[in-house]
Amino acid sequence: MKAIPLSIIAVLLIAGCKSGPEEADAYGSFEALEITVSAETGGRILQFDPAEGADIEQGAGIALIDTTLLYLQKAELDAGMKSVRTRLVSINAQNDILAQQIENLKVNIDRTDNMLKEDAATRKQYDDLTGQVAVLQKQIDANNTQKASIAAELQVFESRKATLGEQIARSCVRSPVRGTLIEKYAEAGEITAAGKPLAKIADLSLMKLKVYVSGAQLPEIQTGKNCTVRIDHGKTGYRSFTGTVSYISGKAEFTPKIIQTKEERVTFVYAVIIEVKNDGSIKSGMPGEAIF
Repeated sequence: MKAIPLSIIAVLLIAGCKSGPEEADAYGSFEALEITVSAETGGRILQFDPAEGADIEQGAGIALIDTTLLYLQKAELDAGMKSVRTRLVSINAQNDILAQQIENLKVNIDRTDNMLKEDAATRKQYDDLTGQVAVLQKQIDANNTQKASIAAELQVFESRKATLGEQIARSCVRSPVRGTLIEKYAEAGEITAAGKPLAKIADLSLMKLKVYVSGAQLPEIQTGKNCTVRIDHGKTGYRSFTGTVSYISGKAEFTPKIIQTKEERVTFVYAVIIEVKNDGSIKSGMPGEAIF
């Protein structure tokens, strides 16, 4: 068999190297915006239907906490307010009676005044009638003072009722963001408390690749600039995405601990975060590469 010249072999090797994938400029792992959803009220969890991995819309109900005691307290407040309003109705009725008595006395006062001019009545009779009007008017004023006190009492009831209404509304635990339910910390039937975590939701639609670059690479990187992001695809291939640089660290730091070589442990680097729209193939914690 005829031997192949060494020059041809070298050309083939160089050509093979150039046809391979471009070397990455930085390496890191993907992170997702994770939010821990906690209970705002305590009690037994009546419903907790979504399973781990389920897609959750923003504002969608995740869990429902028992509100029986809250509704009973609200009913008690309604009964108290009804009783207070009954007192108010009674005072208004009393004022109507007193007002009618005053009108009747005024008629008698006018008649007595005419009789007084003709010496058919005494001054004492006139003064007694006007005195009765003054007494009745003071009773109306006193009743109106009670009405003001009752109105303030009703405001207290309304405030307490509004507080209970807000607690009832918060008993339905809702998702603050659109995302995927990645962890559940409780199940229906369990007892929870205010502030206790119930689930973790991650927004997987926009992933963040955090990489570290050297100072020499910084001139090539700008916030808002697009770059290429790659993930492993198969044993030897890559899958590429378009990413946007959203953050560049303002100060240098030592190389992260994941770099273990003695030479690189003393190298200063800068953290860079790249946002990538996820089509579902990128997972949180997955390694990635960036080409600037």
